[in-house]
Amino acid sequence: MVLLNSERNSNHDYASARERMVREQIIGRGIRDRRVIEAMLKIPRHLFVPEALLGQAHADSALPIGEKQTITQPFMVAFMSQALNLKGGERVLEIGTGSGYQAAVLSCLAGRVYSVERIRSLLERARKILDQVQCRNVLTRLFDGSFGWKEESPFDAILVTAGAPSIPKALVEQVKAGGVLVIPVGARREQKLLQIRRLPKGITQEVLIDCHFVDLVGEHGWEKKKLPSPADGGGAG
Repeated sequence: MVLLNSERNSNHDYASARERMVREQIIGRGIRDRRVIEAMLKIPRHLFVPEALLGQAHADSALPIGEKQTITQPFMVAFMSQALNLKGGERVLEIGTGSGYQAAVLSCLAGRVYSVERIRSLLERARKILDQVQCRNVLTRLFDGSFGWKEESPFDAILVTAGAPSIPKALVEQVKAGGVLVIPVGARREQKLLQIRRLPKGITQEVLIDCHFVDLVGEHGWEKKKLPSPADGGGAG
């Protein structure tokens, strides 16, 4: 990844802030996957937050990005990424592109990342930044993420960055045997982050941590709304 002009010339030392974030919030809280740590050090988080919040880009919290959505807390990004146990080369589906930051981190860990977002304005902004930081192995789609991305399935891993009332059957079916699904499930204001493994004769489920995410909206989420069909703007970005 090239050093971006915004990072080279900024009055703020974003690189130092990112290193401190990783040291204190990621390594300091027990993340041990070296590849995840390196990805968090590499991806310029400040590019994915609104300009008005640049001073908080590396804060220990989620931040609003518009459309009642957020960029996920740095620790949770690292924790969920580690829970996928990626070794490199995998095909990963992300549900909820949002700012694009999680997809950028996954791009450092997997062979190809497929990311689905239901809000056009967020997806367009995220796609622009992903291209800017040269995440060429991230494909994006405007669609109802609760359906997954069936045409590109099965996936080695699926990561959902929004809270669901229950586990969408479609997502479980799109994980290949031996693969993993990481998803927040529960009430709107409090969920459990689940790690679900698909085995030849069924699935296993483990609760990893308490969490709070924005709603997974869609046919198999909290609300049923008319969302874009593939012909309305879907396809790889």
